Amino acid sequence: MRIQDAQLKRFVIDSGLVPRKDIDAVEKTAKKEKKTLAEALVSSGAMTEDDLRRVESYVLGIPFVSLKDKKIDFEILSLIPEPVARNHNIVAFKKLESALEVAMLDTADLPAIDFIKKKVGLKILPRLTDTESMKSALRQYQKTLKDEFGDIIMKESSALKLVEEGGEEVSEEDLKKMSEDLPVVRIVETLLRHAIIQEASDIHIEPMETELLVRYRIDGILHDAMTLPKHAAPTIAARIKVLSNLKLDQKRLPQDGRFKMEMEGQKVAFRVSILPTFFGEKIVMRLLRENRSGFSLEGLGFHGEGLEKVHAATRQTTGLILVTGPTGSGKSTSLYTVLDLLNTPEVNISTIEDPVEYQMPRINQTQVKPDIGFTFAAGLRSLMRQDPDIMMVGEIRDHETASLAVNAALTGHLVLATVHTNSASGTVARLVDMGVETFLLVSTLRVAVGQRLVRRLCDAKESYTLSANEKSELAKHVDLDRVLETLRTEGVVKPNATWNSIPFYHPKPNPECAEGYKGRMGIHEILEITPTIKELVMASGTADQIEEQARKEGMLTMVEDGIYKAALGQTTIEEVLRVISE
Repeated sequence: MRIQDAQLKRFVIDSGLVPRKDIDAVEKTAKKEKKTLAEALVSSGAMTEDDLRRVESYVLGIPFVSLKDKKIDFEILSLIPEPVARNHNIVAFKKLESALEVAMLDTADLPAIDFIKKKVGLKILPRLTDTESMKSALRQYQKTLKDEFGDIIMKESSALKLVEEGGEEVSEEDLKKMSEDLPVVRIVETLLRHAIIQEASDIHIEPMETELLVRYRIDGILHDAMTLPKHAAPTIAARIKVLSNLKLDQKRLPQDGRFKMEMEGQKVAFRVSILPTFFGEKIVMRLLRENRSGFSLEGLGFHGEGLEKVHAATRQTTGLILVTGPTGSGKSTSLYTVLDLLNTPEVNISTIEDPVEYQMPRINQTQVKPDIGFTFAAGLRSLMRQDPDIMMVGEIRDHETASLAVNAALTGHLVLATVHTNSASGTVARLVDMGVETFLLVSTLRVAVGQRLVRRLCDAKESYTLSANEKSELAKHVDLDRVLETLRTEGVVKPNATWNSIPFYHPKPNPECAEGYKGRMGIHEILEITPTIKELVMASGTADQIEEQARKEGMLTMVEDGIYKAALGQTTIEEVLRVISE
């Protein structure tokens, strides 16, 4: 049963979801293009498909269910075969004595309902759901395969025509043929799919003396995923080289490549690095999920005065905004989020990156190619002739790039870039070491953001309050009074709150959240270049002196920001100290 156009129009107008003049215009378009009113509302952008489903649920009296992040019992889920579930967007989520509740995107799909009714022998109760819920439920078919991956790979690897140790050198043609055999194709595809399902950021394939070790980096921590027979290494390496368009017979020099894979509508690019080691070729693949959007500075962990300082810097039309931290600390994500805020039709934005990690609409993104002389400096020099308003430089790593970035900021451009240092205050010293004149630096640098990533606590967690010993131990690392004052100022705790009344949390592992953590967030320190900081820089002040002055002016250090977020229940004290001490 579908909702009639007249019925839909009356409800949408009465509820105020779409203004009458807009719905009249959409109705004319629908008649002209011979569409239903529902189809025209979606295609015009007046309503989303999920909005329409909620209206349909209300008007037709069909219950609406949200399955997002809800764990479904696999016995119930598997009552509907995965291919049927995917093709018809229908999943079983609740079994009653004589009926089965199923979530659907289209409850008028009667053939699917009839098929399932015959298969399970139960009455089918259709429920409407939204797209995200359906994706979350369908993903659980894959998650249930995690434990089977090891067995699949072991079974497939035994069928491979493998290169035994001590054998003769294999030709490139033979290696290519081996890499296209069905068993090795299935093994590599399984490794990649598993990594995507686990939301890993990196895959490590490491040859050992007697075995091949596969590890995934998940939420910043490396985990052993599985071990394979040592003799599987050459064919797996060959397959990955074929995917990455690398030289199959080159085993003595490092190689770098890239390839893409699509899974459940999600495009993932794999950045491949192959390095010869004593026991064979070690392969590391960085997973870069493309077309990611919807980030906000608040969602990344910025808050309070620090957030205001970053927003103030982005409102400037000239100057330098620098993000600093070690590899894998989320610097690029922070810069992309700022770019997303600045991305309006009135400005021309260009980037020079290594590599292009996320593709963004309306932004001109260029990748460096050092092997042919196209470096950050050369790219930045070219960008200056492209009439840019805003530029992003993937990394400032040498004198030439630093000088060009500073000059670009001086000549009327807003420049975003990353620098590898340990703290926001160390950024100044790093740029001076690269040969940037201090008087130019203080004229252009707006803010320097130091950051790290900490794991987020799951919803299930155990609360506790700090004991006297824990407070004294923590006081060695952080100024607790400053953190408490920030919590009070930002209205997170009551004005009379003390550390005796503020709860902290420990992770609570459970079946849905194996280690008690899921996902990551940033902890930051935001150094604003104030007049007093400028004077310190001009006087060749050290990083410690600059940090001390910034703290007097209200800057929270990274560890203090971490404790602030631990007090909010977003992470743990142990996690903050682990990351900062690394």
